[in-house]
Amino acid sequence: MKGKKGLIMGVANERSIAWGISQKLFEAGAELAFTYLGDALKKRVIPLAEKLNSKLTFSCDVEKKDEIIKLFEDIKLHWDQIDFVVHAIAFSDKSELSGEYLNTTRENFLRSMLISCFSFTEVAKEASKIMKSNGSLLTLSYESARAIPNYNVMGVCKSALEASVKYLARDLGTRGLRVNAISAGPIKTLAASAIGDAKFLYKWNEDHSFLKRNVDINDIGNSALYLLSNLAGGVTGEIHYVDAGYNKVGMPDPKNIKQN
Repeated sequence: MKGKKGLIMGVANERSIAWGISQKLFEAGAELAFTYLGDALKKRVIPLAEKLNSKLTFSCDVEKKDEIIKLFEDIKLHWDQIDFVVHAIAFSDKSELSGEYLNTTRENFLRSMLISCFSFTEVAKEASKIMKSNGSLLTLSYESARAIPNYNVMGVCKSALEASVKYLARDLGTRGLRVNAISAGPIKTLAASAIGDAKFLYKWNEDHSFLKRNVDINDIGNSALYLLSNLAGGVTGEIHYVDAGYNKVGMPDPKNIKQN
């Protein structure tokens, strides 16, 4: 990644998946810029960015189209062109990540879909205007093919996000740009803490995944490094699972289930 420049969207703290990705990109020689939302995250993100020799931090509320446009105009002033973007942004009202999906409110559905899914499309549109050929866009997903307890509207958003990846890969492929997603296993992040029964989820994945462990932000960072580098120059439109093999499990391991 030496000589490559890119934007990281979604770092909240040192436990963030986006932070794990940032560290691996920096170690491989990339120059990074970061976004934040609000003063509270600004106070966290700027010191983290400085740890990776970055002084480029930008405020961006993806609910506001004008801020996304301005973000890439500002980046262009500093770098002229970029090589990659990491989109690690999602949101839902915590109170609606429990109980039944049936009770999702219209307001939370629309807001969750805008932030968690459509923002990636708007980011891709603006980023592509200043992205070099063979540039790469990456977003983060989580199990979208199956229903997960207490995931509710976020599962629906992730399904839409993964479909977006494929359509964006088609649209931007003619410009030499690649679009992929990583579907990560459960990781103890600030965002994951909003999901009910998270401890059970971590333990279940650990007991029944092929590798009998959970993944961490370093695992995700390594895979992101591959997808954003020239090593993945022929890869686009992919949903790359990094979950210790859990997505391929057909049924739980009987040895790890208590018998009545």
